[in-house]
Amino acid sequence: MKKIIGFLLIALAGYMIYLGTSADMLPPTLTGVGFILIAIVFLKDGFSPAP
Repeated sequence: MKKIIGFLLIALAGYMIYLGTSADMLPPTLTGVGFILIAIVFLKDGFSPAP
């Protein structure tokens, strides 16, 4: 389930970056970069959200 969420976040991040760069706006681009960072955390092997 975490892998599916991670890949969906990467797809959403790509779309947000595309929208931000095509409209020359910074907030959607930064949101896309943030989604990529969150997806990396989700896709790491040893990640567990709760202790």
